[in-house]
Amino acid sequence: MARVRVLIVDDSALVRKLLSTMLACDPGIEVVGVAADPLIAREKIKQLEPDVLTLDVEMPRMDGLTFLENLMRLRPMPVVMVSSLTQQGAEVTLKALELGAVDFFTKPSNDLASTFAEGAQEICAKVKLAALARPKMRSAVRKLDVPPRLSADAVLPRAQTADSRGGTRIIAIGASTGGTEAIRVVLESMPPDAPPILITQHIPAAFSGPFAQRMDNCSAMRVCEARDGQPIQHGHAYIAPGSQHLLVMWDGARYVCRLHNGPPVNRHKPSVDVLFRSVAASVGAPAIAALLTGMGDDGARGLAELRECGAPTLVQDEASSVVWGMPGAAWKMGAASEMLPLENIAARLLEMARQPVARAARAVT
Repeated sequence: MARVRVLIVDDSALVRKLLSTMLACDPGIEVVGVAADPLIAREKIKQLEPDVLTLDVEMPRMDGLTFLENLMRLRPMPVVMVSSLTQQGAEVTLKALELGAVDFFTKPSNDLASTFAEGAQEICAKVKLAALARPKMRSAVRKLDVPPRLSADAVLPRAQTADSRGGTRIIAIGASTGGTEAIRVVLESMPPDAPPILITQHIPAAFSGPFAQRMDNCSAMRVCEARDGQPIQHGHAYIAPGSQHLLVMWDGARYVCRLHNGPPVNRHKPSVDVLFRSVAASVGAPAIAALLTGMGDDGARGLAELRECGAPTLVQDEASSVVWGMPGAAWKMGAASEMLPLENIAARLLEMARQPVARAARAVT
């Protein structure tokens, strides 16, 4: 099998050495070169034709974001950003994802050698998954050993029936790889009085707060990182914290956000399946759900549960997805009633919200 060819771009000689050592330990990866700045990287990309680039943000002669923007315009290729776990690093990384980076790996601020070693499995997995995001991908490579995969049952048992609570419309959205940009496109098109939107995006804890703030700045809705017990209101969007599952619950008088610190589901925390299951149980047929771009299949089964209880469901189409894993899995299992390009999803969600509930919620067993 062909190995994933990687070029490492970082101005730190230590980071270049550590990343090279970590990636070279995986038999499915070949480090074909390193570059100390984007100008050197530009020439090495032409010479070496790597499959994936790892890219630092702060570098001499040209910063990583400027280089990434030029790269995506002139020679698009999978890029994994290597960024620090700081407030500024989080915001810059989110900008990089908007510009076209596939994923990111967090660079520790101290004790590089030991901390980087702990992240070897993570960076190798991210690089190999990034290679699969190419339109013309290389043959699949051996998967790394991964922890056991748990379903949404580990957090929330499946309800026997779904409630409608008077027909209140709530929109639930799930996404992963490429999702930060896809969610921005959806939220930018929403009016200030849109139905409440609950969002689970696979994202680390250090990034979910800055991501919510960025979305709040670009949307007419009020967008925030969800808090436990927070009332769910029209004109508001709630983004799952990066370290907790987000659920929708009825507290006897209104819908509220609930945060759950249970185990990862489908190896993700937060998990889209957990959000969708809670919406199916607490909201039922009046709910509306969309599954956007993302690697894997988290959210597919939850979307199917929502459709079974009468809720309208849709997925992003393959052409507009960075990776058509999650929406593709849902579509193939019949979990979605519609498939649309990203630019049409917001309008369709609003149109669905204006329609009367087609039928009462039914059993979801």
